[in-house]
Amino acid sequence: MNLTNELLMQATDTLAVQDPDLAGVVARFGYPPLWFRQPGFAALLQLILEQQVSQASGQAAYDRLLAVVGAVTPESLLTLDDDSLRAVGFSRQKARYGRLLAQAVQSGSLDVDALAQLDDEGVRTALQKITGIGPWTAEVYLLMALLRPDVWPRGDVALATAAQQVKGLPARPSQAELHELAEQWRPWRAVAARLLWHHYLSS
Repeated sequence: MNLTNELLMQATDTLAVQDPDLAGVVARFGYPPLWFRQPGFAALLQLILEQQVSQASGQAAYDRLLAVVGAVTPESLLTLDDDSLRAVGFSRQKARYGRLLAQAVQSGSLDVDALAQLDDEGVRTALQKITGIGPWTAEVYLLMALLRPDVWPRGDVALATAAQQVKGLPARPSQAELHELAEQWRPWRAVAARLLWHHYLSS
């Protein structure tokens, strides 16, 4: 089951009934957007660029890359040397990760088109075989590109900050505490994440 706009609204209503704090987010900011990224290599590469930096910073690097290559494909990425990648905003480590991803897709060892046919755990397993793709990248891909309803992006700092604010917590929760908190939102954890991001971006 993938999220649609209608299902997102229904799930948001369900969560709002169960959790008064999430209901407060809806009352203040409305329904969250159905943020979506076209599945494929480009979406995964953009997530690598967004690792451990702000979304805006990762987006800026991706946009500069797009301006240079015209279309973000494994082939176009592999034509660029380290200096060219650094010039658009890749760190040395992310340049390596991007190349490894491009080589995996180009060789067929990662079939990005087939990911949509796998269950959540199957997608995680396939993606995390690639050096540079960890739980956060795999889970945000599941959430944003494959529109899965019950994934939780571990390690997301914005979610932790938003949860502290929405829940009125004395300190920002650890990732373990946040993961435990999110259990109450099953089977709509991805919708709860969208609500918390909505709060974070709208506040």
